[in-house]
Amino acid sequence: MHVYFIGAGPGDPELITVKGARLIEQADTIIYTGSLVNPAVMDHANPDTVIYNSASMTLDEVIAVMLEAVTAGKKVVRLHTGDPSIYGAIKEQMAALDEKGVTYEVVPGVSSFLAAAAALKCEYTLPEVTQTVIITRLEGRTMVPDREKLAKLAAHGSTMCIFLSVQMLDTVVEELLKGGSYQLDTPIAVVVKASWPDEHILRGTLATILDLVKEHGVARTAMIVVGNCLGSDYALSRLYASEFTHMYRGGNNKL
Repeated sequence: MHVYFIGAGPGDPELITVKGARLIEQADTIIYTGSLVNPAVMDHANPDTVIYNSASMTLDEVIAVMLEAVTAGKKVVRLHTGDPSIYGAIKEQMAALDEKGVTYEVVPGVSSFLAAAAALKCEYTLPEVTQTVIITRLEGRTMVPDREKLAKLAAHGSTMCIFLSVQMLDTVVEELLKGGSYQLDTPIAVVVKASWPDEHILRGTLATILDLVKEHGVARTAMIVVGNCLGSDYALSRLYASEFTHMYRGGNNKL
């Protein structure tokens, strides 16, 4: 038997992959990120499954549970919020399993930055607006390389999805403006608990968003999206233009 690292999705228990749900059903042991994963996801689990909430556990304790279960021939699921590859802290867990010769598999999930786009009903990559999405965070207890400081990334003026930073929004806004590409009237949104039943959205500009967030008391579990993808100006996609020719459709004019 081995360990399955599974992305639980952003919150809505239906936003887990079919494969992820099936593996949860089959699991003998589940360790889930209790501070972030919606407990309703565990409804897929068998009543006899042993479930651990890792919110109160150290890395060593998590690994010890995995090793004990695998040694006993149990199927282990390590359940992470969103997609485990983004701020999932799975590298250190996989390294520990590698050291012990334990095999594992990673099952991707729907990330909260994608659930935020769905909530906002926006497209991050609008033609002639931006074709780039930057996923990042403000520096906190986890250091950020100098080349990835928020102001330097903001200089691109592309769509930015900023994780784990709403509690430092004043600094976020300051750094975004320092980059030089965003202006005070650049649209920004804060999506709180994307896809959860109590999801809500705050829309504003870099000039107004701080007051909105303070007014609503938002302090955690929120995605910051900034950029002109939130505006109304864009060009139509060339893919569906009548004159555009590709292998599946001939256009009005051969380009």
